[in-house]
Amino acid sequence: MSFPKNVLNDSGIIHPPGFYIIGFQTLPFINVYFIFLAFVYVVTVMFNSLVIFTITSNRSLHTPRFLAVVNLAVIDVILNTSTIPAMIKIFLFKDNFVPFNICLVQMFVFYSFGTLESFALAVLAYDRLIAICFPLRQNSINTLRSMSCIVGLCWCFALSICVFSTCIMTRLSFCSSLKVFSYFCDYTPVYRLDCNDYTLQWFAAFVLSSLILAGPFGFIVLSYIIILVTVFRMKSLDSRVKALATCVEHLIIVAAFYIPLLTIFSMDIHLHTSDPDQRVLSLSLASCIPPCINPIVYSLKTKEIRTRALALVRECKINMERYRKACVRVLATTLCLVCEIENHS
Repeated sequence: MSFPKNVLNDSGIIHPPGFYIIGFQTLPFINVYFIFLAFVYVVTVMFNSLVIFTITSNRSLHTPRFLAVVNLAVIDVILNTSTIPAMIKIFLFKDNFVPFNICLVQMFVFYSFGTLESFALAVLAYDRLIAICFPLRQNSINTLRSMSCIVGLCWCFALSICVFSTCIMTRLSFCSSLKVFSYFCDYTPVYRLDCNDYTLQWFAAFVLSSLILAGPFGFIVLSYIIILVTVFRMKSLDSRVKALATCVEHLIIVAAFYIPLLTIFSMDIHLHTSDPDQRVLSLSLASCIPPCINPIVYSLKTKEIRTRALALVRECKINMERYRKACVRVLATTLCLVCEIENHS
């Protein structure tokens, strides 16, 4: 493989024209996996768009809880859009060269919205915490304005730390290999290609990954400890069941997001035996599947969304039937006119 010529900028730092993504080299039938990912991407966009449209078009759903759900749906669409189309292009169509600047953009988008995904799950845990532990003060504590501020702060923080971590990648010099063993322009595999000292990048990756995973996950665990203590203090069994039932969909998506990632990282730390291709496959599944599952879980488990979504589907069917009948009438009228003209002639 011949590499394009590197670019030396004014500060003496060598930037290559781009990188070659070379994951999934030993896995059989890998093309089937990328066809599956294409299906996952279609489902992600369709169901998250349905959730977003259902909530935004119904004023009765303009509440703090559903603002947090819409926030998660938007993040899910952008997160999978940043990886799956590029993976299909790279591995299914064998076009694995990614220009340097595009690589940094993909890195920034993926980690920004991966961070926001983690924060969004913590925001939903906060919503459940207030609803169950402070039911009488919920409307005064968790207002639409306060939830908007929390979501806005999460976006500002996530984008800021990812801008910093991406910008410091431009201080590295790449003078040897340009092969990135991953499924996208991954942060750690890229900075390890540097020919000089990448201590700052390593430190940023370690601290920020700990912060964006351990911080929200710790908050979620603490929230549910407080929720369980509050629930078991309730006198009525029905009240306990109803309170816990409102947390089911959130617990499912938390498990789908954190358990695979924590399992993979724990195996890397303690076993050191994971096959590189198996690790890349596991990480790609762990990052691509939760955005597909989240809207399905909320659509099926949340009564308000399910009811409104079914109403929208019925309206679409009625409108399609009306459109079909109108087309038939126009066609019949046109044919009658044509017949009359032919008879007169």
